[in-house]
Amino acid sequence: MSETIFHIEGDKFQAEVVRSDLPVVVDFYADWCGPCKMIAPVLEQLSKEYKGKAKFVKINTDDNQELAGQFGIMSIPTVMFFSNGKVEDIVIGAVPAAVFKQKLESLTKKS
Repeated sequence: MSETIFHIEGDKFQAEVVRSDLPVVVDFYADWCGPCKMIAPVLEQLSKEYKGKAKFVKINTDDNQELAGQFGIMSIPTVMFFSNGKVEDIVIGAVPAAVFKQKLESLTKKS
């Protein structure tokens, strides 16, 4: 368990993501998903690098199917970047760390 990435359930989504004062990176994943496991260390590193500038949360799509459906999650990993309660950007699949970093830079400059 990470001290900079928080695992949340759908009932905490409003409080932890929508009403967050910080930009939020939401990783929709599943335990069985290989690409999800590939990006986990990248998100872990970025969560430490952006501590205090952005919040990182993980949502297990198997346990939160209603929430995943609400956001139209069709493939995992899907990483959504929220600012002021709204989706600002989306990355689907395993991508290089530089892509996540570029999205984070853009997100944290807006807030």
